[in-house]
Amino acid sequence: MRSFRFIHAADLHLDSPFRGLAGLPEAWRERVKEASFTALLRLTDLAVSQRADFVVFSGDIYDAKDRSLRAQLRFRQALETLAGHRIPAFVIHGNHDPLHDGYSAKLTWPDEVKVFGAGGVESEIVRAADGEALARVSGISFGKSSVTDNLTPGFRGWGDGLYHIGMLHTNVDGDAKHDNYAPCRLGDLLARGVDYWALGHIHTRRILHEKPWVVYPGNVQGRHIRETGPRGCYLVDVSASGETELTFHALDDVRWQEAEAAIDGLETEQQLMEALEEAVWAAAEAGEGRAVILRVTLTGRGPMHTVLKRGGVLAELGSALKESLAKHTVWVESVEDRTGAPIDRGELEGRPGFLGDLLRLAEAAGADPARLAAFAAEALSPLSAQPRLAALLAELGEEEFGQWLREAEELAIDMLAGTETRWSG
Repeated sequence: MRSFRFIHAADLHLDSPFRGLAGLPEAWRERVKEASFTALLRLTDLAVSQRADFVVFSGDIYDAKDRSLRAQLRFRQALETLAGHRIPAFVIHGNHDPLHDGYSAKLTWPDEVKVFGAGGVESEIVRAADGEALARVSGISFGKSSVTDNLTPGFRGWGDGLYHIGMLHTNVDGDAKHDNYAPCRLGDLLARGVDYWALGHIHTRRILHEKPWVVYPGNVQGRHIRETGPRGCYLVDVSASGETELTFHALDDVRWQEAEAAIDGLETEQQLMEALEEAVWAAAEAGEGRAVILRVTLTGRGPMHTVLKRGGVLAELGSALKESLAKHTVWVESVEDRTGAPIDRGELEGRPGFLGDLLRLAEAAGADPARLAAFAAEALSPLSAQPRLAALLAELGEEEFGQWLREAEELAIDMLAGTETRWSG
């Protein structure tokens, strides 16, 4: 076997609308609108500059089954660029862009492109420019949006001595934050004679196993505040002996970030504003020159908590931040107040009476995920009766319930002084 290099990407979601961007400045709109396409362009540039032997795209190339014509033309153009440099591309379709559902333009793909069908697992041998076999790539597309079968039994070892790459859009071991499409267990993947599983569907970058490799590269461009941090693809180097090395490359053009500013020890509004600005500049630096959409959360306990509860203060802080950042590539999506009064929570929890009982109950619920889930289900049951709200609630989990519980604790502690507020820009 001879050494080779390939790129593993997934979940491009081309032409995806960003969520949670009410009030976005006009100067930002075009950049945000183009972000998924910019990420695709960076991917093709990376493949060319790094002399990749081929590229695999593991599903959800498009954001919806009725994919936009613009997205299809841009993807075809990217594949043409790769083909012009003699870089083959292998493509599967996922739940967002099923092969046989929705609108698909009649386009001619370059000869160097292989789109795997949905009728069963197909397999292709990748060859170098001189005709020598480099690797075997096997894959299967979703034919419809909702695929609930385990697709791993269709993959098999070939016994040909070639490094075997399996392409699959799947939810391994039932990640609760993603739809359970083409579900499988990690053990299913390890037993199929595949050296590298090039997976898609989960938007967070993960390496589930090594030798054989089971890899999610994450999506190439974050689309909302739950998709923070660098987004991109893996450049995979395989040696002549089959040793595999992965290098992550960020491709995103607009980066979602979260930052915290603690009010502990702060006594003046000037100090508060300086703490906010410091958090913003740190987030901008972490963005590595990209446009940054930022959510700032105020935390901790101190006298500034009382100031923050005054009507309009968060909005004024947010406006001041926007003015100071007008010429920079950071947009503050929102400022949240999760601060508390300067008290000893432990001392309150130890007191007899209603508040002490309430805080002890909250502490016990927060420490037990099952108990917290049951408590949240009971509390939210009136909302769950509404279909639209039920769909939104279904996306929530332990993290959100835990945060709501903490906010409720602070509200209980703070009842004599008012309620929490939030500014959103």
